[in-house]
Amino acid sequence: MNGGYSFTLSDRTLTALPSGALWWDAHRLLCVSDLHLCKSERLARRRGLMLPPYETRETLDRLGALIDRLDPAQVICLGDSFDDLDAAAAMDEADTSRLCLMQAGRDWIWIEGNHDPGPMDVGGRHLNELRQDSLIFRHIATPHGSGEISGHYHPKCSPGRGGTRPAFLIDCARVIMPAFGAFTGGLRATHPNLKALMGPNATAVLTGRRAMPMPFAAAC
Repeated sequence: MNGGYSFTLSDRTLTALPSGALWWDAHRLLCVSDLHLCKSERLARRRGLMLPPYETRETLDRLGALIDRLDPAQVICLGDSFDDLDAAAAMDEADTSRLCLMQAGRDWIWIEGNHDPGPMDVGGRHLNELRQDSLIFRHIATPHGSGEISGHYHPKCSPGRGGTRPAFLIDCARVIMPAFGAFTGGLRATHPNLKALMGPNATAVLTGRRAMPMPFAAAC
């Protein structure tokens, strides 16, 4: 796949895409993590911070472009898809309609996250985690996980003078995905929580114009 980085996890071939999404060609499965839709709405509601509500539209634009290009049969949103449960109900009507159109004809799965720990009235299936073949999709990595695909941490790396970029973290047991949302921030891969999860031969795959793999230690 153009610009992507293909690798094997639990004998399954996956591709880390430059956008920060994950593609499993054998199942025509697209996985994204940490969309944090309607974050500006939550900040306005809870903190009185009035920010332009454009991040939801930008995130949906990027997701919609991927869906149009890849035509996945299955889409997994790996938790923290909305910034909280009330944000899902507060989504703009036009954005809600667009999301419904994206879901049409696909098996769309919302994995519960710590920001959205429960079912939402936005279509699709709502699961705590999903096991498929030898892989397991969940929001937060577990110390002894195997074949595990998760998000939550929004990992970022700073390779030399290349600036800070969202990154996949990959080892023989797991993938920790970058946040796909447009307004999400991130946690440096050098953070103890991430270093404790990744094996000594882990790879960081930086997002951008192309997916750029490098040894975890060198990327951070």
